[in-house]
Amino acid sequence: MVLPLVPLPSSVTESTGALSLTAATRIIVENEADAAASALADGIAERTGLHPAITVDAARPGDIVVRRTARQGEHYTVHVGETAQLEGAEAGLFYAVQTVRQLLTAEGEAWVLPHVEIDDAPRFAYRGVMLDVARTFFDVDTVKAFIDRTSSLKFNHLHLHLSDDQGWRLQIDSRPLLAERSSTTAVLGRPGGFYTKDDFREIVRYATSHRMIVVPEIDLPGHTHAIGLAYPEIVEAPVMNDGLLAQSTALDQPLPAAGEPYLGWGVGHSSVKIHADETWEFLRDVLTEVAEITPGPYLHVGGDECLGTTQADFDAFIERVTALTVELGKTPIAWHEAGSARVAEGTIGQYWGDTSPAGAHADHARRFAERAGSVIMSPSNTAYLDQKYDADFPLGLDWAALIDLQTAYEWEPTAIVDALPAEAVLGVEAPLWSETVETLNDIDQLIFPRVAAIAEVAWSPAETREWASFRERVGRLGAAWEAAGWAGHRPAEIVWSSR
Repeated sequence: MVLPLVPLPSSVTESTGALSLTAATRIIVENEADAAASALADGIAERTGLHPAITVDAARPGDIVVRRTARQGEHYTVHVGETAQLEGAEAGLFYAVQTVRQLLTAEGEAWVLPHVEIDDAPRFAYRGVMLDVARTFFDVDTVKAFIDRTSSLKFNHLHLHLSDDQGWRLQIDSRPLLAERSSTTAVLGRPGGFYTKDDFREIVRYATSHRMIVVPEIDLPGHTHAIGLAYPEIVEAPVMNDGLLAQSTALDQPLPAAGEPYLGWGVGHSSVKIHADETWEFLRDVLTEVAEITPGPYLHVGGDECLGTTQADFDAFIERVTALTVELGKTPIAWHEAGSARVAEGTIGQYWGDTSPAGAHADHARRFAERAGSVIMSPSNTAYLDQKYDADFPLGLDWAALIDLQTAYEWEPTAIVDALPAEAVLGVEAPLWSETVETLNDIDQLIFPRVAAIAEVAWSPAETREWASFRERVGRLGAAWEAAGWAGHRPAEIVWSSR
């Protein structure tokens, strides 16, 4: 029987036999591996009902040893024989625990770990998911639940889309009207909200404990209509060109007037005043505070869908805002359109075009590498978790594609952009935009099981990925997800295990 491992480790060797878990099974902690041992005990209890004791005593047959090693990074090993042995540095041990949780197998009324040797490390350094909290606001507990789900599949970056036309979601002390006036709205009239700085710090703390780096995004210079509800002096009047009016008509969502909340999801009608001194005073205030409460290295500055902005103005803005971000001690990330500008050295691009390897999107993405940066691959027709599975699926949109599980699985990040060196691909990110999403159950329906497909694209060696194998392995994970209380779509083409 195939092992239920997703993402597939880089090296797996099975042998006959299994280690039985019983009431006498203990978790042995070595070299200050307490956090990993506690997480493993919780995972075993959740799945099996057993509650192994955690101790520093010498191991005996049937025990599980969790050993922290000096080797740094995300590499880990798992050996299951007479005992189970998990080894790695802090990050590696976290991933070893996720792997062992997946290995738990029911045999009748008993629970076992199959005998196996695993030596594993990720293919890409950046393995991200994005949650859009601007169009629909999700509270701290929901964000934590999203972290639980995605970190279990070895994602290591959480991109939070904190601002958009529909709402602003982060307290800024120097600009208090953002929380007071710009956070009260959301798409389709849903409740607004914002994170206090303590809320944001709690999200960062929880993400860190799950080996995830938080990447905050303040989308600029477009997607900024909500800013104008608080600081109208720094935003342009909404653009009403023919293309945007056609988009508005197609969506049956009127474009906003200045000073009025925008509850639709059309894009491209807003911009800050790119050359105004007041704009740059605002941006320095805001980005300084965001940088101060973000321990991770990245600050995402948007740069997408500025449809009413001239190319010269857009390029001037991107050059200046990426330089400001570097000045604040952060590495800028920007959507691929920003590649048209002379971005600050080392800026990272995020590619959201489709998987066709030509055209302006590809030209823009290549320019990040030319400026000593790299590219995160988020092709909208394979990696966007908010797109429908099929035409009849009740959640999601379909502007990019209908993305079934196989489509989410069968793409290669280094083959998206022609002439972009493979080493310039920093990694992969799967965005979840929230136009049609209101609840955690909605999130689950759209991310599961496709987020597992993207996890394997990001982690596993390209030469080992194979659809038939993934299809069988992910089917056996459904029971583990349900034991954790995680709902989700269950496509009919997958045979789902009940235990």
